[in-house]
Amino acid sequence: MVLTLFDLLLTPVYLIFIYFISGNIQDKNILKRPLYKHYVNGILVKLFGAISVCLIYQYYYTAGDTTNYYSTTKAISNLIYKDSNVFWDVMKGNNTVENFSVFDDSTGFPVYWRDSKAIFVSRLLVPLCFLSCQSFVVMSILLAWICYSGIWKLFLLFNEEFPQLQDQFAISILFIPSVVFWGSGLLKDTITISAVGWYTYYFYSFFIKKKFNLISFGYIFIAAYLLIAIKPYILFALLPGSLIWLSNERLAKVGSKVLRVMAAPFIISIGLGISIFSLTQMKEVLGAYALDNVLERAVLVNIDQKQDYYHGNSYDIGTFDADAVSMLSKAHLAIAATLFRPYLWDVKNPVMLLSALENTYIMLLTIFLLIRLKFLGFFQLIGKNPLLLFSVLYSLFFAFSVGIATSNFGSLVRLKIPCIPFYVSSLFVLKYFYDETKRRRLKS
Repeated sequence: MVLTLFDLLLTPVYLIFIYFISGNIQDKNILKRPLYKHYVNGILVKLFGAISVCLIYQYYYTAGDTTNYYSTTKAISNLIYKDSNVFWDVMKGNNTVENFSVFDDSTGFPVYWRDSKAIFVSRLLVPLCFLSCQSFVVMSILLAWICYSGIWKLFLLFNEEFPQLQDQFAISILFIPSVVFWGSGLLKDTITISAVGWYTYYFYSFFIKKKFNLISFGYIFIAAYLLIAIKPYILFALLPGSLIWLSNERLAKVGSKVLRVMAAPFIISIGLGISIFSLTQMKEVLGAYALDNVLERAVLVNIDQKQDYYHGNSYDIGTFDADAVSMLSKAHLAIAATLFRPYLWDVKNPVMLLSALENTYIMLLTIFLLIRLKFLGFFQLIGKNPLLLFSVLYSLFFAFSVGIATSNFGSLVRLKIPCIPFYVSSLFVLKYFYDETKRRRLKS
């Protein structure tokens, strides 16, 4: 049992503290920036998501990733009282057999000792373990509160480009159910989705708005570091879109439409080439996620998640080989699976039902826009705004990478969340463009 009476007593105190600090931040900014009316509500929903994850993993799943992260983090933090030298050695990343032998019943044992990426997350959580007095729920809400900053930055970015869609972006970024739930607990996803928000906002600030300062560069570096250390494939999806975003921003300033059309394929090819070259040079850092390893890894993971021990809780996009051509032949199925599954007829439990309802709305809105914009018009509109183009490209790259390597619904509903705010926000922008065009036609 991870939850205790201590959690029940301590959690309200921290919630009041967070609410007070957040309320002050909102009050200081709301007069100059009315969109801050969503700030506190966004945090409250995020904290609700964190508490919900704790309760679901305690009473429904009874065990899982979030409780394992808690147990691992708690065991590491307890080391400081037994052997501070070993504690600091572990915090530096030295997961040796000798260091593991120091753990005992008094400290607890780190579940993720042999998983380099998972134990990296646990080391990040150690300061929160001390701040929370080792409370499972309090640690979760503190992480959710800190990581809300990345989500909020993403919300600010979309509003800067499309201020007329403030309420729609509040839904797609701050309040969308799957992101609130899976992006708020003691999970890798809470950190990575925030890192994506930081990366995107400060990339926009530094490279697009040309606000060259150390803060922006620092956030880009930290976000990229966190993604490489936890889930490198997210960075794989971000890089091509980022470079095409930057290139497209420059193209938009070219006066001649003919030159823009002629230069676009060339610049996009350069962007993709630079992305592949950069990832190739990062081979030693990425390890199993290096480009020459990731294709084979995707095949192995896809095969594993179809096995009987997943109790049929999976989908099948067909078999493929560890080469780019074979995988690209399944791209449409992989992308559709990530963005729209589980379908309503895939549902086998209450958690899947919530995801399926959300997916149904996203799928119907996509189909509506494809029909109304006559398919080609859908993609033509995407190319008219650099941020919109980046969001769609990132969503598609990401959806492909997740869909091709995942065939288990339990993993899919959680792994897909870093692209959902971008994709749904893009749909809202496209719908706005469509509505504006329709309105102008009615007036003329």
